[in-house]
Amino acid sequence: TKEGEASASASSSASSGLALATVEAQPASTPARVRSRARRIVRQLVPDEILKNEQLNKAIAVLNKNYDFEIHKTVWRIKKSGIKRVGLQFPEGLLMYSCAIADILEEFAGVEHTVILGDTTFGACCVDDFSAKAMECELLIHYGHSCLIPVDETSIPCMYIFVNMKIDLQHLVESVKLSFEPSTRIILAGTIQFNKEMHAAKKVFKEHFASVYVPQSKPLSSGEVLGCTAPCVSDKGDVIVFLADGRFHLEALMIANPTIPAYRYDPYGRVLTLEKYDHQDMRKVRRSAIERCKVLAAGAKSFGLVLGTLGRQGNPKILYRLEAILKEKRIPYVIVLMSEITPQKLKMFSDVEAWIQIACPRLSIDWAEGFNLPILSSYEGMIALEAVQPWWQTKQEHYRMDFYSVDAGPWGNKFDAKRYQEEQSQKV
Repeated sequence: TKEGEASASASSSASSGLALATVEAQPASTPARVRSRARRIVRQLVPDEILKNEQLNKAIAVLNKNYDFEIHKTVWRIKKSGIKRVGLQFPEGLLMYSCAIADILEEFAGVEHTVILGDTTFGACCVDDFSAKAMECELLIHYGHSCLIPVDETSIPCMYIFVNMKIDLQHLVESVKLSFEPSTRIILAGTIQFNKEMHAAKKVFKEHFASVYVPQSKPLSSGEVLGCTAPCVSDKGDVIVFLADGRFHLEALMIANPTIPAYRYDPYGRVLTLEKYDHQDMRKVRRSAIERCKVLAAGAKSFGLVLGTLGRQGNPKILYRLEAILKEKRIPYVIVLMSEITPQKLKMFSDVEAWIQIACPRLSIDWAEGFNLPILSSYEGMIALEAVQPWWQTKQEHYRMDFYSVDAGPWGNKFDAKRYQEEQSQKV
């Protein structure tokens, strides 16, 4: 967690000309010529010879001026480490800039080979250090997401570029101030691209509103929300103000906090809108799928466990925990590895009567009705297998959206068994 936060802090400080480096990478079992000499974390000033390089700055000017690709910091890290082979990974919305950035790195950073990873990248969970390592890259640069997979856990050194986006901050501030009374308690959150602007707005809001609370689901950055990870903040404020150009991440926060009105500020459309979500229908549908799997578990021919292989989406530790439960209950099962989980592919497994997927929880919440069989998330799967308490039997009745949170139960990536048992014993 600390390493991830250090990386997030360093990445967000590009405007002050800070670079990343340190802690030697572990020796790789690759030929000596491609052994990574890249370092992992420490701040150092980017020299003026890079910051004030006229030709470099002209090349950077070709890119979208509203997107901060942190080129100066990237060039400095590559040159300082003597890296010659680099992997670049972008979400599809930024892939159009990949070739231009590759040209810049080859011309100004001394990179000899640039590998652009073109597979689908949904989020930070899709960081594909394994493919970059297979291509003998010495460094992977991942754009558009935060350091969800800490830099000390990736198989090769990884650099996260948030791609902070500039917005009309004054318009955001005035829109919110005009929409709510000064007595309102504001909960402020958003996606990582607007994190810097969000914290700037917080300073202004604190002078106008009764309180301004920026939540955090560690190891995420303060105020950051993922599509699968959002904090419960029901007692922290009266309204949610969410900064994002889409609904996907906000929906996670809404699912975790069904009683708080949620407003989304779109920095491109420059509109503040009240967003709605059919919590009753979602919970009804998901509970029905869980209870159907409970019945099937008694006499199923086979359960299917799907481990997502798109980047780091699937976590083998969660798979092993589910596998142990199935073994204990003597339920037959089959394990399937799949990069993208589709109804067409799963239909081919005719003996399987129910699926539990360890990839993206939102696949089950948003798209399960497109599958011919129940497909549960790891959280829902453990409820169906009676390994954890159903949300409808808990005091607060919160559907858990904490897949990458340190507070998650055995269904989550950061599960801490000792802490979880202590929390459960306190509840009893």
